[in-house]
Amino acid sequence: MGARQMALTPDLVALVHRSLEDTGPEPGLVYHTSEDYDAIVARMLALHPPGQDAWLFAYGSLIWKPAVEHVDARRGTAHGWHRSFCFRITRWRATREQPGLMMAMDRGGQCRGMLYRLPGHSLQEQLGKLFRREFTVKPANSMPRWIRVATEEGPVTAIAFVMNRQAPAYVGRLAPEDVADVLAKACGHWGSGAEYLHNTVMHLAENGIHDRNLWRLQKLVAARIVELKTS
Repeated sequence: MGARQMALTPDLVALVHRSLEDTGPEPGLVYHTSEDYDAIVARMLALHPPGQDAWLFAYGSLIWKPAVEHVDARRGTAHGWHRSFCFRITRWRATREQPGLMMAMDRGGQCRGMLYRLPGHSLQEQLGKLFRREFTVKPANSMPRWIRVATEEGPVTAIAFVMNRQAPAYVGRLAPEDVADVLAKACGHWGSGAEYLHNTVMHLAENGIHDRNLWRLQKLVAARIVELKTS
């Protein structure tokens, strides 16, 4: 099922886009320090053979923008996890005035994504960079952990970012129509929720991965954008 068949077209995504300035960190939130990141990297590496390559499991934006050096890539399936727009955001792809939703791997089901093999010689440096990108506030919304991922070549252990259900931003499982309504409106200085969804579905398709829930969601978002712009 190709990306060209998507109902959520680039033209519709463009209707949601607004040029916005970053308003900066939200008052009252506590952010991870360099020492915090170093400690989390150390904890993850303590569970990994020293000097060996490591796999990273990508389910969303890491697929089209890994931001890390990798020497191999393959498809994989994480059992016991699924993609879900399950935490609230007020920055990046949203604003305080028009909050958005971001996708994470939440418990239950299965998630097909991409595995990237990170070279062992630079693993500490790469994880430090990666963790600073993937989570900022305390407690973190998406936390790194080692999970088992099935592949055609056999199972591997990989780093994945999974939803922290104790985080204040966690909203749980929402109705697809409610998620679509948010993604059809929210936009921040990084772009819109609709753009994020479009990129995810498109790049999954390019890698031969079809997520039926996201495919349904992109149709709902497309219809909601049309409805908002014609009402």
